[in-house]
Amino acid sequence: MIPIRDTIKSDSYPFVTTLIVVANIIVFIKELLLGPALEEFVDIYGVVPIKFFSSTYIHHTSFLELITPLFTSMFIHGDILHILGNLWFLWIFGDNVEDKMGHFKYLLFYLTSGIVAMVFHIVTNSMSQVPAVGASGAIAGVMGAYMILFPMSRILTLVPIIIFFSFIELPAFFFLGLWFVYQFLLGTLTLGMQGVGGIAFWAHIGGFIWGFFIAILFKTTIRTRKKIVFRKHKVDWDKVFSEDDER
Repeated sequence: MIPIRDTIKSDSYPFVTTLIVVANIIVFIKELLLGPALEEFVDIYGVVPIKFFSSTYIHHTSFLELITPLFTSMFIHGDILHILGNLWFLWIFGDNVEDKMGHFKYLLFYLTSGIVAMVFHIVTNSMSQVPAVGASGAIAGVMGAYMILFPMSRILTLVPIIIFFSFIELPAFFFLGLWFVYQFLLGTLTLGMQGVGGIAFWAHIGGFIWGFFIAILFKTTIRTRKKIVFRKHKVDWDKVFSEDDER
């Protein structure tokens, strides 16, 4: 299933989402210009799980060199389809989450989602020597947050039906829930395949879970603050929240 667009328009321009998209494109152009040095670049700035567990690596790697890839890896991509797919999902879901959280909080949230996602990947692929790169873990966090913040939004989706394609509007909670189940099932199946290159499913799972629960915490905090304000002004906050949830 390929998401085409969602039905909720942002009230503000997604400056941070745009900045992240531009940053990823700049890094990808740099990758294309590296030539033979690309492999070394990916090995240095991508996340190699075994480096966190092997004494051979740990003794020859500084703490800064060890943790820097947790950040840099989320701006590196393997090929054109990899970066296009990731940035497309980010553009669809990121603007609304940024609008809801605010620009600065959203930036912190995005970066921590990417780091948490890579930690999940490291733990579940501890013996892998294959560098993990890509923004998908951070974007999975954004998707997890979107599921909580905009559960009733509609996602226009391109769905393949045998040899044909059809456009269907799906509720956000259904689209994203199905996406997560798919990641979890494939992630479970690949748990014993460490050291093999491919999709970092557990990074997706970790990022999504992080985003899901951070959004719950964020939404709960906002509601608590609103209740206090509404009670002071004798506003029917139950009605306000029910209207907000219908979005």
